[in-house]
Amino acid sequence: MRIMHQVVTFDAADLAAESRFWAGVLGGEVDEDGDWHMVVVDGAPRVGVQLAPDHVAPEWPDGGTKQQVHLDLWVEDFPEAHEHVMALGARVLKPASGATAGDDFQVYADPAGHPFCLCWLVPKA
Repeated sequence: MRIMHQVVTFDAADLAAESRFWAGVLGGEVDEDGDWHMVVVDGAPRVGVQLAPDHVAPEWPDGGTKQQVHLDLWVEDFPEAHEHVMALGARVLKPASGATAGDDFQVYADPAGHPFCLCWLVPKA
Protein backbone atom coordinates (compact mmCIF):
# COMPACT_ATOMS: atom_id res chain seq x y z
CA MET A 1 0.00 0.00 0.00
CA ARG A 2 1.31 3.45 -0.92
CA ILE A 3 -0.17 6.43 0.91
CA MET A 4 -0.23 9.45 -1.37
CA HIS A 5 -1.11 12.11 1.22
CA GLN A 6 -1.66 12.18 4.97
CA VAL A 7 -4.35 14.64 6.03
CA VAL A 8 -5.89 15.48 9.41
CA THR A 9 -9.54 16.50 9.01
CA PHE A 10 -11.40 18.76 11.41
CA ASP A 11 -15.18 18.95 11.82
CA ALA A 12 -16.56 22.49 12.01
CA ALA A 13 -19.94 24.21 11.99
CA ASP A 14 -18.36 27.27 10.30
CA LEU A 15 -16.53 25.68 7.39
CA ALA A 16 -15.16 28.94 5.98
CA ALA A 17 -13.74 30.26 9.29
CA GLU A 18 -12.06 26.95 10.13
CA SER A 19 -10.49 26.39 6.71
CA ARG A 20 -9.34 30.05 6.46
CA PHE A 21 -7.72 29.75 9.89
CA TRP A 22 -5.68 26.65 9.00
CA ALA A 23 -4.76 28.04 5.58
CA GLY A 24 -3.43 31.13 7.36
CA VAL A 25 -1.49 29.12 9.95
CA LEU A 26 0.06 26.79 7.38
CA GLY A 27 0.60 29.39 4.64
CA GLY A 28 -1.70 27.62 2.20
CA GLU A 29 -4.87 28.09 0.20
CA VAL A 30 -8.39 26.74 0.61
CA ASP A 31 -9.80 24.44 -2.07
CA GLU A 32 -13.59 24.47 -1.55
CA ASP A 33 -15.79 21.56 -2.61
CA GLY A 34 -19.26 21.89 -1.10
CA ASP A 35 -19.30 20.63 2.49
CA TRP A 36 -15.58 19.82 2.34
CA HIS A 37 -12.58 22.15 2.21
CA MET A 38 -8.96 21.14 1.75
CA VAL A 39 -6.08 23.33 2.86
CA VAL A 40 -3.37 22.95 0.23
CA VAL A 41 0.24 24.01 0.88
CA ASP A 42 2.72 24.06 -2.01
CA GLY A 43 0.35 21.91 -4.09
CA ALA A 44 -0.06 19.21 -1.43
CA PRO A 45 -3.16 18.65 0.75
CA ARG A 46 -2.39 19.25 4.44
CA VAL A 47 -5.60 19.75 6.45
CA GLY A 48 -9.20 18.89 5.62
CA VAL A 49 -12.25 20.62 7.05
CA GLN A 50 -15.62 18.90 6.91
CA LEU A 51 -18.94 20.62 7.54
CA ALA A 52 -20.51 19.35 10.77
CA PRO A 53 -23.48 21.64 11.55
CA ASP A 54 -23.91 20.16 15.04
CA HIS A 55 -20.21 20.26 15.95
CA VAL A 56 -19.60 20.89 19.65
CA ALA A 57 -16.18 22.27 20.52
CA PRO A 58 -14.08 20.22 22.94
CA GLU A 59 -13.74 21.66 26.43
CA TRP A 60 -10.02 21.26 26.99
CA PRO A 61 -8.71 19.70 29.13
CA ASP A 62 -11.38 18.34 31.46
CA GLY A 63 -14.77 19.40 30.10
CA GLY A 64 -17.76 17.30 29.19
CA THR A 65 -16.80 17.19 25.50
CA LYS A 66 -13.30 15.71 25.35
CA GLN A 67 -10.52 16.53 22.90
CA GLN A 68 -10.42 14.05 20.04
CA VAL A 69 -7.23 15.06 18.21
CA HIS A 70 -4.74 17.91 18.20
CA LEU A 71 -1.76 19.17 16.22
CA ASP A 72 1.66 19.99 17.65
CA LEU A 73 3.28 22.66 15.48
CA TRP A 74 7.01 23.11 16.16
CA VAL A 75 8.07 26.71 15.50
CA GLU A 76 11.40 28.54 15.35
CA ASP A 77 10.13 31.87 16.69
CA PHE A 78 7.42 31.42 19.32
CA PRO A 79 6.51 35.12 19.81
CA GLU A 80 6.06 35.56 16.06
CA ALA A 81 4.04 32.33 15.74
CA HIS A 82 1.88 33.34 18.73
CA GLU A 83 1.04 36.72 17.18
CA HIS A 84 0.29 35.05 13.85
CA VAL A 85 -2.20 32.48 15.18
CA MET A 86 -3.86 35.03 17.48
CA ALA A 87 -4.38 37.41 14.54
CA LEU A 88 -6.05 34.52 12.68
CA GLY A 89 -8.52 33.93 15.51
CA ALA A 90 -6.85 31.49 17.92
CA ARG A 91 -7.34 31.75 21.67
CA VAL A 92 -4.98 30.59 24.39
CA LEU A 93 -6.20 27.61 26.44
CA LYS A 94 -3.05 27.02 28.52
CA PRO A 95 -0.06 29.37 28.74
CA ALA A 96 3.47 28.04 28.35
CA SER A 97 5.13 26.65 31.46
CA GLY A 98 8.13 28.97 31.16
CA ALA A 99 10.65 26.15 30.89
CA THR A 100 14.25 27.36 31.13
CA ALA A 101 15.64 24.52 28.99
CA GLY A 102 14.33 21.77 26.73
CA ASP A 103 10.88 21.79 25.18
CA ASP A 104 8.03 24.15 25.96
CA PHE A 105 4.57 24.56 24.47
CA GLN A 106 1.44 26.67 24.66
CA VAL A 107 -2.06 25.29 24.01
CA TYR A 108 -4.54 27.16 21.80
CA ALA A 109 -7.98 26.62 20.31
CA ASP A 110 -8.76 27.26 16.66
CA PRO A 111 -12.03 29.02 15.66
CA ALA A 112 -14.03 25.77 15.99
CA GLY A 113 -12.51 25.08 19.41
CA HIS A 114 -10.06 22.33 18.38
CA PRO A 115 -6.96 22.42 20.60
CA PHE A 116 -3.49 22.70 19.05
CA CYS A 117 -0.05 23.46 20.43
CA LEU A 118 2.76 25.73 19.39
CA CYS A 119 5.95 24.00 20.56
CA TRP A 120 9.54 25.19 20.62
CA LEU A 121 12.96 24.29 21.95
CA VAL A 122 14.24 26.47 24.78
CA PRO A 123 18.03 26.77 24.53
CA LYS A 124 20.06 26.11 27.66
CA ALA A 125 21.14 29.33 29.35
